[in-house]
Amino acid sequence: MHFLEHDMGLSRYPYEVPNTNEQPVKPLLELRQLSKHFPIRGGVFQRQVGVIKMLDRLNLVVRPGETVTLVGGHGAGKTTLARLIMQLAAPTSGQVVFDGEALAQMGRVSLRLARQQLQMTLQDPYAALNPKMMVSEILAEPLRIHKLADGRSQKGRVTELLQLVGLNPYFAGRYPHEFSGGQRQRLNIARALATGPRLLVVDDPLVALDTAVRPQIISLLAELKQRLGLTLLLLVSDLTHVRVISDRVGVLYMGELVELAATEQVYERPLHPYTQFILGQSASAVYGGDDRRQPMKLTGPAPDPVNPPSGCRFRTQCPYATDVCRDEIPPLRDLGQRGNPHLAACHHAERFAD
Repeated sequence: MHFLEHDMGLSRYPYEVPNTNEQPVKPLLELRQLSKHFPIRGGVFQRQVGVIKMLDRLNLVVRPGETVTLVGGHGAGKTTLARLIMQLAAPTSGQVVFDGEALAQMGRVSLRLARQQLQMTLQDPYAALNPKMMVSEILAEPLRIHKLADGRSQKGRVTELLQLVGLNPYFAGRYPHEFSGGQRQRLNIARALATGPRLLVVDDPLVALDTAVRPQIISLLAELKQRLGLTLLLLVSDLTHVRVISDRVGVLYMGELVELAATEQVYERPLHPYTQFILGQSASAVYGGDDRRQPMKLTGPAPDPVNPPSGCRFRTQCPYATDVCRDEIPPLRDLGQRGNPHLAACHHAERFAD
């Protein structure tokens, strides 16, 4: 039986949030024209000879209590986005606004307080955990850094965190190498929860795990969201397991947001060809073996991020590309029905909207 099915005394914990149905007054997280460009240097004097636009003019709003999932392949900019949100890297342009305040404009003390409410988990759960520290030390470290617990109460908090993610408190005396991949990911999540965050940025939590373990981690995140009133920004490589937890789904391609809508709209009526391709790659898992969802075949090689194609960046691989796709950059348009926003950056999105 799962630990979350019982009252383990967690009501005393600082991140327990009452469940209310009140309309949120303002977004919890806003990304405003967020861009991150990496210069390419060469020659004897290492002059800039090019640039890679890892993220380009990304706009996104995450409301309190919802789960927004962003999906994209390798090089789509997911990890870069997580680092920008956490202020581990500076954007080339644009802003990250958390709870109404721009993080880049905060002073050191204010940013430190904001980071108690804004945490992330890393892709590789083993690399994220110090192999020389016991679990008790790993989970107590954020409590000590943020001065949330002293020596007497740290042990109790560590026990609560382990129970929260479904691990035996006895494991506190073990080292990371003694755990399986799924257990290490649970520890990774427990450490992120130690400061009582309101928003959790989860960077591809499934990519390093066995297929059988992946649904368990998604189920854990869903339970934590319900129990703690968390807001989640979930960054993933495919859409196989995340349908049950997501409120909205966005699709990233070469650093650009090409589609964004409510989860069911994206799964049942994808308006961008790249979204159709991603769904087709995991059709049997996503649609329960529905033969009508055949994988879409790409027509060419992936574009060079250093020298991307003109117009639509996906056009070199898209079977629906025409001259307008080569000549004009497709704007992100709202093609939703009955007041349900459905954004897509495709010149031919109308053909899929019917």
